[in-house]
Parts: sequence; C-alpha cells; structure tokens
Amino acid sequence: MMLTHFDGKGAAHMVDVSEKPETARIATAIGHVRMNATTLEHLHNAKKGDVLGVARLAGIMGAKKTADLIPLCHPLPLTKVAVELEQDATLPGVRISATVRTSGPTGVEMEALTAVSTAALTVFDMLKAVDKSMEIGGIRVTLKDGGASGRFEAP
Repeated sequence: MMLTHFDGKGAAHMVDVSEKPETARIATAIGHVRMNATTLEHLHNAKKGDVLGVARLAGIMGAKKTADLIPLCHPLPLTKVAVELEQDATLPGVRISATVRTSGPTGVEMEALTAVSTAALTVFDMLKAVDKSMEIGGIRVTLKDGGASGRFEAP
C-alpha cells in the first residue's frame, strides 16, 4: 500500500486533489474522557461554566481549524459539524462523538477526529482543578463515506 502523503523519495508532501471529483463526504469519530465518579458532579456547575456546552463549541471550532493544526490537511468547506457529549456513569466520564460533512475532493476523517480531540481536551481543561487524573482515550473513526475508497464502518 502506498502512503499518499509521501513522494517517491519519501519526503512528506500535500496530496494534489485538484483532479479528484467533488463528492458528498461524511465521517464520524468517537472518544471519551474517563474521570473519577465524583468529578461527574461538576459537569454542569464547574467554575468555568457549562463543561459540555463549552466542549461542544470547542469541538466544532476544532473541526473548522483542522487544516491549521495538521500540516498536510487540505482546508475544506465544511457543510456540517455536529458534536455530542454524553455523561456516562458506567465509564465513568463523558463519551464524545462528532459527525462532519462536506462536498469536496477529499474526506473529512481528520476533521471528525479533531472535533472529538478538541472537545475532550476542553473537558479536561475545564475539570482539571477537581481531577488531574482524567484520561482521554478511545479516539477513532467509526464511519467514513464518499470518494473513491468508498465506505468504511468500524466493527
């Protein structure tokens, strides 16, 4: 399998997508922030504000800034970014999911991953005063559709 972000000499480069057709693209990603059970009590009354609401906005902003953060990503006109955060007492912690859509020549997997990562980092930032042992994990693509490589759904 050839890695498209490297040229024939092994040097990193931005992939030329100018000849690729614009198609509808979607990607979803998930992740979580594991925390002490008592930390869950602070999700809606943290000193910095509504943790889940702020993290949702941060995730949306993160998706929009992906090309500024990941060196070889193309800037894309995103048509939808949805970030959901759900308290889960069985984790214990917060489960995060993101869905990103565009119509363009390349996929939005990185934008979905960045949305989840940014939301998770924001949860950590807003609650670190009460729980420095939080753990961010499980960040992965669960769906990618559109383009020549077709559909991928995580098992």
